[in-house]
Amino acid sequence: MPDQEPKAPLLQHHSLLEDAQALLTGTLLVSLGVALLGKASLITGGTVGIAFLLHYLTGISFGKLFFAINVPFYFLAVKKMGWKFTLKTFSAVFLLSAFSELLPMFFKLEALNPLYAAIMGGLLCGVGLLVLFRHRASLGGINVLVLFLQERYGLRAGLVQLGLDVAILMLSMPMISLTSVAISLLGAAMLNLTLAINHKPGRYMAI
Repeated sequence: MPDQEPKAPLLQHHSLLEDAQALLTGTLLVSLGVALLGKASLITGGTVGIAFLLHYLTGISFGKLFFAINVPFYFLAVKKMGWKFTLKTFSAVFLLSAFSELLPMFFKLEALNPLYAAIMGGLLCGVGLLVLFRHRASLGGINVLVLFLQERYGLRAGLVQLGLDVAILMLSMPMISLTSVAISLLGAAMLNLTLAINHKPGRYMAI
């Protein structure tokens, strides 16, 4: 019998309930990771890192700054990724901002080792972003850019974001100690390696 070409797997669409569960799960994980990094006075990349830098400079809460910083990026998201992606991203940004504001009411840490905070904070943020990415959502800002580059040109989202995150971490050097910058780099590496290893084009077939 002649060889038959294997059929391409059918794409499965996520239901509204599945998307809602993913947005809640992803943002809860990221909010916990952000809390660990903030408690240890560390930094990370992306718009989260920019919000951290402004928080350290101004004292304004992370949640408020993170929500405000993302507003201009919604125009890029609509143009490049579509309304559905943009609405999910807006929802994720809103949830993360809200959870970051509310978390201190339910979760307090007296002492935290910076190395543990970097590793666990990076992993939690990476897994949370992975959940969001697989439901075609993001946390705005640089996430929008790296997802667009992966979908259009096949560039690994995790590796592209790692390069951008390193640049943001370097900008933080006047504000936090060199030791904190070095430990923060470890956290950024954990986050982005989680994405680079687990978020590859064609590996996850649901949309």
